[in-house]
Amino acid sequence: MAGGALSTDWLPSFKAVPRELFVPDRIWPGIADGTEQNPVVYRSQDPEAWRRAVYSDIPLTTQWDDGQHHGDGLGTTPTSSNSMPTMVFSMLQDLDVRPGDRVLEIGAGTGWNAGLLAHRLGDPNVVTVEYDPDVAHGAREHLDRAGFAPTVVEGDGRQGWPAGAPYDRIIATCSLLEIPPAWLEQSAPGGIIVAPFGTEYGGEQVVRLTVNDDGAGASGRFTRSSAFMRLRQQRTDRPPFEDYLRGKEWPADGARSTTALAPPDTGGWFEQFVIGAAVPGAFWRAERYEDSAYTLWIYSRDTRSWASADYERGRTEYEVYQSGPRNLWDEVEAAWHWWDDQSRPGFDRFGVTVTPTGHTVWLDSPENPVPVRD
Repeated sequence: MAGGALSTDWLPSFKAVPRELFVPDRIWPGIADGTEQNPVVYRSQDPEAWRRAVYSDIPLTTQWDDGQHHGDGLGTTPTSSNSMPTMVFSMLQDLDVRPGDRVLEIGAGTGWNAGLLAHRLGDPNVVTVEYDPDVAHGAREHLDRAGFAPTVVEGDGRQGWPAGAPYDRIIATCSLLEIPPAWLEQSAPGGIIVAPFGTEYGGEQVVRLTVNDDGAGASGRFTRSSAFMRLRQQRTDRPPFEDYLRGKEWPADGARSTTALAPPDTGGWFEQFVIGAAVPGAFWRAERYEDSAYTLWIYSRDTRSWASADYERGRTEYEVYQSGPRNLWDEVEAAWHWWDDQSRPGFDRFGVTVTPTGHTVWLDSPENPVPVRD
């Protein structure tokens, strides 16, 4: 409450829907920024440590690798969790529900968010969609234990749930690369959509969209930084790195140049978001060496273009190689310089306009789109 995440109108639900009723016996506590997990904790084995984790402002991983990881160690990729409370209640504030509103949630997870909404609005007004059958089953059990019965649907969240439409509010608890057209279709005129919105290159922010009266589009600003798990159907395939050099030794046919822009300057969470908005269809990886040196590799999803930029501490000029129809480093550098020229604005000055055919990220107003380089 002191930080402003939990508002007084949500306090009764916070008290009536305790988080512990929605957390399974086995969890991997995270850290506040959501980028790491601590070792496994069992309620049955260490109830004090389990309760301490549950009542800390941290995310709790409850599933790894789409349920394919079964051991107590850390899996490869977290794929379901109970989100950190400040993010849960901040997004619920963004949602701005009113009595009688019908809400569609995408990503039931452990069911806590749906339980909070059901307490506030009533079971009949809340629908939550979960793709993973095991996760959906767990959410139903948790909701039943807490005394709530919103509609829990197993299905593809991109399709929403037309049987319950129209919805006054839609909230996603998973990261998106695109707002599905079905959500626009199923929103009431003037409805609100709150969702973590990311780019393929990296970075993610929560966006609050207002749906047009005709349901043909929506627009709104970003409200805060976030780091959610990606909607499964919007995960992007990463081609094997060997597909890019096509059997040749590096630098293959890459053209050499130099840059004064240090590769680490492009690697911040928000910098990645801005670059991703301006440089579509690209992603990166880092090949690290001793003494903090590394090569930043940038790839186009179609495997036709790649770039490398070498970083060493203490240098002021960095070697770059680029290959293919797109000069990917040039695109990244141009996007960074555009952002720098605007006095490095933060997420609060950016927004996005969505239509059934795509989206446009903008600075300050929809009339000032981020310049796209492709």
